[in-house]
Amino acid sequence: MKMTGAQAIIKVLLEHGVDTVFGYPGGQVIPLYDALYDAPLRNVLTAHEQGAVHAADGYARASGKTGVCIATSGPGGTNIVTGLATAYLDSVPLVAITGQVPVHNLGRDSFQEIDIVGVTLPITKYNVLVRKKEELLPVLRMAFVLAREGRPGPVLVDIPSDLQSAEVEWTDRETGNPVREELKADEAKLHQAAEVLNRAERPVLLVGGGALNSGAEAELLELAEKLDMPVVSTLMGLGVFPSSNDKSLGLTGMHGHIASNMAVANADALVVAGSRFSDRVTGDRRRYTGEKTIIQLDIDPSELDKNISAHIFLVGDAKATLKSLLPLLQKNEHSVWRKKIKEWDAEEDRSLFNAERLTAPRLIEELNSFFADKDVTYVTDVGQNQMWAAQYLKVDRPRQHITSGGCGTMGFGLPASMGAALAKPGTRVVEICGDGGFKMTGMELYTAAREKVPLISIVINNSCLGMVKQWQELFYNGRYSATLLTEFDFVGFAKSCGADGRRAVTCEEFRETLKEAFASEKPFVIEAVVNQDDLVEPMVAPGAVLHDFVNARREGKC
Repeated sequence: MKMTGAQAIIKVLLEHGVDTVFGYPGGQVIPLYDALYDAPLRNVLTAHEQGAVHAADGYARASGKTGVCIATSGPGGTNIVTGLATAYLDSVPLVAITGQVPVHNLGRDSFQEIDIVGVTLPITKYNVLVRKKEELLPVLRMAFVLAREGRPGPVLVDIPSDLQSAEVEWTDRETGNPVREELKADEAKLHQAAEVLNRAERPVLLVGGGALNSGAEAELLELAEKLDMPVVSTLMGLGVFPSSNDKSLGLTGMHGHIASNMAVANADALVVAGSRFSDRVTGDRRRYTGEKTIIQLDIDPSELDKNISAHIFLVGDAKATLKSLLPLLQKNEHSVWRKKIKEWDAEEDRSLFNAERLTAPRLIEELNSFFADKDVTYVTDVGQNQMWAAQYLKVDRPRQHITSGGCGTMGFGLPASMGAALAKPGTRVVEICGDGGFKMTGMELYTAAREKVPLISIVINNSCLGMVKQWQELFYNGRYSATLLTEFDFVGFAKSCGADGRRAVTCEEFRETLKEAFASEKPFVIEAVVNQDDLVEPMVAPGAVLHDFVNARREGKC
């Protein structure tokens, strides 16, 4: 069957279960957008290409499916670079389709010609420029396979406009998947790991984002229960192990809880499921290992000895590895270890959480209370808002907490929350962001209003770039260079976009506004005004050992 290349692109999207695409048209994707005109797909026009790629990312994280975004050549392609980097560092399956100048104009500095394949080479799992119409179907199909296979990630396919208009021969894809050698944990290493864990007195389980991609939540819960292990989470691992479980200690790392970091620092055995040991998780890598035995589970062999040298590296899918490991383990209990952890937990300063005035931790506790019996997904931006959310949100299921971890992309929150809401229309999506990050991609509120997406966006407004200001206060003698912001009318802006909004300056006002936002059928912005001097604590200084807390050092506790 013959059709245009653009029509063939649509059919490939449909055969891979795509129901929503995010993008922005331009000269070199007009044929593709012409095909979208009649396509049975939800075609979301964003306000900016960056919004499109973040929305596709949020869609993928919330649904577990592959997100799709479309951009034209030149600036269209370069505008999605930040989003591709965000998805790449967090291992999110994404297919980006960019238009390109016609084949005969390639390499001639044509209008809006940018080598987007060269630009995105380091931040995509795979990328390719299609030069022949015969390559179009195989390349697109391969893109979807590669985006999900093994460690997921973004794939970019650059398609010249003349190939989108050219006549191509449609062929159905072959049934079944190609046989690929599955990475499995070494049997001897499994027994070695079991021996270490069976004799451990102070075991800890660290859950990362790879465990989410593996779908290993049931096995991790069984492991923690069987060995009576405290569980800590990286930013990307939050929600994989339920935070309401009594073994959950919450976030570990630079802004990890005291009990979480002290447990990791004093463990004699550390099981790490799907974490790359980033610097924000480990602090001083040279002193992270200490005297503990580290057992690392990861699907990506390149993680072996990359950041931390694990004593036992179990390569393969985390879920499959845990299924093989669990029968080798003996049921155990560690009451002395649990008692010590409770003592560390009691040392944490929770004054902002218990404050009578409106603070970020207080409003997050209000969210926990209000949504306790409701289906909710939280999406955060980056900065203090992100860390407060990571510390205090109650997330009990995978994909309930969505954030930009590895890239730390300000402006991610709003478009990603829109994508998440479109992926899960029966779930209420709540974005938590700062006043700085909201302004970066705030025009996507207009997109959400036009698409009738009733997301709730909570802007924690402290009139500053909070996390940078915090570093300036702690490490740069309070020299607040370019971090203090002037007043902005968030509620007026929301209404100008066709959304609604309200300002809250007290806990009571926030509670009432949250009820109003939940009842609204429009996107709703809650501007929550908090004190500019509030800091995210605990905090470990960059490069310091994991249990050397900045707040504790100032108080003379370390």
